[in-house]
Amino acid sequence: MRARRRQGGSVTDAPKLRARRRRILRFAARYLVQAWWYELLLPRVGLGRISARGRAARLTRIARRFHGLAVELGGLMIKVGQFLSSRLDVLPPEITKELEGLQDEVPAVPFPAIRDLAVAELGIPLERAFASLDAAPLAAASLGQAHRATLSALDAEDTGLSDVVVKIQRPGIDEVVDVDLAALRKVAVWLSRVRLVSDRVDMPALVEEFAHTSLEEIDYLHEAANSERFAESFAGDERVAVPAVVWERTTRRVLTLEDVTAIKINDVAALRGAGIDPAAVAAAFAAVMFDQLFRHGFFHADPHPGNIFVVPGASSGADAGARPFTFAFVDFGMMGEVPDTLRRGLRRLLIAAAARDGKGMVSGIQDVGVLLPSADTVELERALTTLFARFGGMGFAELQEVDPREFRAFAVEFGDVVRSLPFQLPENFLLIIRAMSLTSGMCSSLDPDFNIWDAVEPYAAQLLREEGGNVIQDVAARVVSTAGLIARLPGRVDAVLTRLDEGRLAVDTPRLDRRIARLERAARRIVSAILFAGLLIGGILLRADDAVFGTVLMAASALPLLHALFAGAGTRR
Repeated sequence: MRARRRQGGSVTDAPKLRARRRRILRFAARYLVQAWWYELLLPRVGLGRISARGRAARLTRIARRFHGLAVELGGLMIKVGQFLSSRLDVLPPEITKELEGLQDEVPAVPFPAIRDLAVAELGIPLERAFASLDAAPLAAASLGQAHRATLSALDAEDTGLSDVVVKIQRPGIDEVVDVDLAALRKVAVWLSRVRLVSDRVDMPALVEEFAHTSLEEIDYLHEAANSERFAESFAGDERVAVPAVVWERTTRRVLTLEDVTAIKINDVAALRGAGIDPAAVAAAFAAVMFDQLFRHGFFHADPHPGNIFVVPGASSGADAGARPFTFAFVDFGMMGEVPDTLRRGLRRLLIAAAARDGKGMVSGIQDVGVLLPSADTVELERALTTLFARFGGMGFAELQEVDPREFRAFAVEFGDVVRSLPFQLPENFLLIIRAMSLTSGMCSSLDPDFNIWDAVEPYAAQLLREEGGNVIQDVAARVVSTAGLIARLPGRVDAVLTRLDEGRLAVDTPRLDRRIARLERAARRIVSAILFAGLLIGGILLRADDAVFGTVLMAASALPLLHALFAGAGTRR
């Protein structure tokens, strides 16, 4: 049997890889067809209530089956599931809740296989590389697993470290990643042919961004460099600790880091036992993540509970113990960068959100590059203003007390506005969304009363103070703009009155136009349905006396039936 061999001594059977790819594609094809049937076809023929009635159970069943598939296959399927579990903002809770366990539920590779790979990578027996190495893994992830170890006396003297964590790649993971990416690219092509999806997002580009991140994540030399860069960002900041890299025991598939493990950030009982207030941890963690995004422009894109520890009383110097805890970050395989232009747009967006400024939010969204310049933003500004007026400033606990019917009504109206706009995702924006989703979920689990506004507002005020000069310039520009508008106002009023008098005044009502267009399409489909019924019934009645003519009528009824079912299938929903 032919097999493919790569560096590190891993061997993976080609037939098994082909079978893996077929399983992923079969799973995707099956549920894409199911989604088309329930979410597109049934509502078009007036059976939307039947589709909606079983949606919750259907989504739970799909998520549960994907959960089982991901655990069984491992590889990038775990990463896909982890990403989906963090998308509380766009995915229903039936899916995100079912996939939560994928954050930690990964079976470990037997130690002999891990040992063989480490020996092949380091080029020396493990007894010479380390004074001791635990056979039981400290943690098992989808691409590798970590083991506690002790450096040899010579290495400990050179590095000043003793206790370390050795991260070793899963054997054959290169081939598995290649197969998974090939399957994901195929699924992206399928989705790009569905206009409802392609109008919203470039799926092939999204998968390529995911592929780039995944390939970087299996290069431990790249992760080691990320670790040192992250440490430089927080140099002198006592809130954050970063493990030192032991370069002498690090290769592309083996990474040796200082052991900084402590209390897992989501272990509320252990935090309280150490005298640490979980609510204070939530607020401090949000501030640290904000700093990464809005100040440093280099951020940890996978801040789940297994990657962040809380170290009690980790301050040093004369004021030791003054700071009750420090955050120790690990696993720098998935990192994101925020270019200067994007970071400036994000800062403006955050300031506008803190000020509950709907118009400023739209300007910030355009600055970030999420909205195309051609977008008509009048309705979005109105919707955001309504959103802030009703829900602005509410925390998670307060939002739970709002009548769900009010949420649904607003979501329908707001969703219609959003779906009518041309969106695009800037580079690395997917990682930003992931990082913020995980951060919000983490803070809410630490403190059920956590209010994101309490974290955003002081941070936005601090950004405003730092950008004092820019703020003054912005105010001055607005004053000049307002003065110009006042100067032009008489002429513009006169022009409007002239056009009104001549009958040339046109009013743009995009929402009304969209609704009228939907009513017109519905009316045409109703007429087609009536025509179908008439031809079919007439054919059935006439067929007894004139078989040929009756059959012709019955066959002709197929044309209005097709129109009634599929008219408007290509239009934007």
